[in-house]
Order: sequence, then C-alpha cells, then structure tokens
Amino acid sequence: MSEKAYEAIELARKSGKITKGTNEVTKAIEKDKAKLVVYAKDVSPAEITMHLPLLAKEKGIPCVEVPSKDELGAAAGLKVGTASVAITKEGDAKDLIKELGGQ
Repeated sequence: MSEKAYEAIELARKSGKITKGTNEVTKAIEKDKAKLVVYAKDVSPAEITMHLPLLAKEKGIPCVEVPSKDELGAAAGLKVGTASVAITKEGDAKDLIKELGGQ
C-alpha cells in the first residue's frame, strides 16, 4: 500500500498537482480539492497529522498512512521529509488512486 501511495504521488507530481505540508493538506481537504491524502507515521509529535484521517474520512477522501516522512518527501520531490501530501489533480495517477480507495 505504501509503495502505491509513493508511486501515485510521484506520478501526480509529474503530470498533475500535489500539495505538501500539513497546513496545505488540511486546506485542500476542507475545500474538497484533495483526491488522495498521504501522511507519515514517523512524525513527531503525532498530533501534527492526527486530524488528517478523520477529516479525510468525513469528506470521503481516501487516506493512506506511510511509514517514512523522508520517503514521502522524496516522492513529493523534496530534499527534506514532509509530514503529509495531498494529490489535488490526479494526472496519470488516476488508476493508482482508484486502487488506493479513491472514487
């Protein structure tokens, strides 16, 4: 599941649009722009991303937890780790998002 999430982010980064960082991801969920939400398990303190799965579920957006913020950052094209990423325009990642539970 994690590998598919990373792959979906990489594809969306190249052919669609992604949002990085918990504040931006939260806004994307609240505005119904997020198609997939991915957050890292190794974020400290955990409260930083704790609200994302609940918010995503409330809006009917698929949400995936991945083990590493560094790998998540790399998938998003960053040199540093990131706590969360949202795909806002699927691009070529549409099929992967469906596999991960998207509409």
